[in-house]
Amino acid sequence: MTSYLFNPPAVQSLPIRGQTERFPINRIFCVGRNYHAHAVEMGRPVDKSVEQAFYFTKSPQTLVESGASVVYPPRTSNYHFEMELVLAIGKAGFRVSEANAHELVYGYAAGLDMTRRDLQLVARDKGRPWDTGKDIEQGSVCSEIVPMPGVVIERGAIALEVNGTTKQSSDVDKLIWNIREIIADLSTYYHLQPGDLIYTGTPEGVGAVLPGDKITGRVAGVAEVALTIGAAE
Repeated sequence: MTSYLFNPPAVQSLPIRGQTERFPINRIFCVGRNYHAHAVEMGRPVDKSVEQAFYFTKSPQTLVESGASVVYPPRTSNYHFEMELVLAIGKAGFRVSEANAHELVYGYAAGLDMTRRDLQLVARDKGRPWDTGKDIEQGSVCSEIVPMPGVVIERGAIALEVNGTTKQSSDVDKLIWNIREIIADLSTYYHLQPGDLIYTGTPEGVGAVLPGDKITGRVAGVAEVALTIGAAE
């Protein structure tokens, strides 16, 4: 039996709707600028004919379940919400074709990619990694996983409110790179594995939250997600 100097981190996991087993998390991938209107509001329009999808990762340890209350993070004064459809991978795949991409789908969830926007923009403009802006403790929020084996979601309303006021309202059919394209492309960079989550991108309307704010969001036909922003430490 292996002996460790200190206890290793626990396996991160999410509940699965209708099941007692939990979904163990392997990696968290995120698709950057995957809705045209959001890309425009970020000052970086996307021309799919000449650009490729790009990705960043978040540590599994940043994951929190929907309904949590999290502290307002340090080193930021511009903490943003990003409502997203989350894809849960259930089968290994490498260099998967778009036609076969559905074979890797286990299910979906509703998620929040919380972002220190001020730090992200400084890093972006200086050509530096986004880690301090994106890979935030308690910054990856996710609902339960909804099993939909082999289902490729092509449309569905996606929306978010802060304190009951609508901030984001769009449809998954506005994804620049759709679910099949994301799986196929990402699988040319990585051997996708069961337990991988893919945050597929956020629509326009992102904005800042403050301590005490309550965020609610949903993807039609999938799930709802909720988060309360607590005081700063």
